[in-house]
Parts: sequence; structure tokens; C-alpha cells
Amino acid sequence: MNRLLISFASLLLFSQSFYGYVNNEEASPNFMLSNSYGEEISLNSFKGKKVILEWTNHGCPFVAKHYKTGNMQASQSFALEEDVIWLSIISSAPGTQGYVSPEEANILTSTRNASPSHVLLDPTGSVGKMFDAKTTPHMYIIDEKGLMKYQGAIDDAGGRGFMFKDLLKAKNYVLEGLNELKAGKAVSSPITKPYGCSVKYAS
Repeated sequence: MNRLLISFASLLLFSQSFYGYVNNEEASPNFMLSNSYGEEISLNSFKGKKVILEWTNHGCPFVAKHYKTGNMQASQSFALEEDVIWLSIISSAPGTQGYVSPEEANILTSTRNASPSHVLLDPTGSVGKMFDAKTTPHMYIIDEKGLMKYQGAIDDAGGRGFMFKDLLKAKNYVLEGLNELKAGKAVSSPITKPYGCSVKYAS
């Protein structure tokens, strides 16, 4: 019984600290990565604006569907209209699914009619691991003060039958979070379970 109580207490403390991180008690960690044009981009340089982080891998069937249906592009366009910075991050290691050169990243952006503010290359996976990014896609919203407001899935379409679902009719957690923040409200679903392919980190 004592062991059970200790385990429960440990889990409670972990949950409180984890949820506290998302609920504005700690700032999102800063990072610097090269974008697909060779420019060094720092997260802290966007203080004063909301920022969305999107972990992506064009070879992942889940990512491919979000782009093929236009769901990801529609989300990016909405963010752009709201003056939100959208950072697409590729943490696939060289030789793994989703790894691209800067030139290939730019071709993907163009051919998919995507509109991220920057495509950032993270071949070592250091930034992905810093944020504990697990899937592609895996989404994060950071507010104007650099505080984490949301992390998880882009929408509620994950699970059985994903490939047959209409993503444009799914509940988009990212857009919901942006609208709630714009209205001065707390994000109603600050953490959701991400779904998709695993991030292809270097082994």
C-alpha cells in the first residue's frame, strides 16, 4: 500500500510540473537553427509574437495527408493572417525518412503551396529532443511572452480510420488555441496526445 501511495504521489508531482510547464509557469526554451536559406533563426527573436512549431517529415503518411488535403496549408494561412510566426522543423537525421537538403525543403514548400514563416533544419535532433517532439506532426503554440500554451496533435482526427477521415471537418486544436488566446482566454486543451510517425532521430 505504501508503495502504491508513493507511486501515486510521484505521478501527481510529475503531472503538476508537466502541466505547469504548459500552463505558463515556465518559458519555452530558446534555440537557434538554420533555415532552408542558410539563415540563423532564433526562437527568442520572435518575442512579442505568437509562434507555432510544427514538426514535419514529408515521407510520413500522416504528414502527407495533412498536406495533400490542404489542412496544414489552411492552418498556416490562418496563422499568417493573424501575424503568427509558423516554424516548420525537420528533425529527421541524415539517411532517415524525411531528411532533406535545404534546396529540397524549398522545393517541398513551393510544390505543396505551403506558407511557413521558416523551414528549420534540425538534423542532429537536438531541438526536437529539447521539446520532446515525438511525432510528425507534433504541434506547439508559444505566446508573445515566450510561454508555452499548447502542445500535442494538430487535431482530433488521430486514431483508427485516420486515412479515411475528412481532416477539414476535424477539431483543429491549433486554430482553437490561437482563437482562444486572441480572445484573452486560456487554451482549453493545453495538452493533447500527438499522433503520426515517430520523429526519425539519429540512433
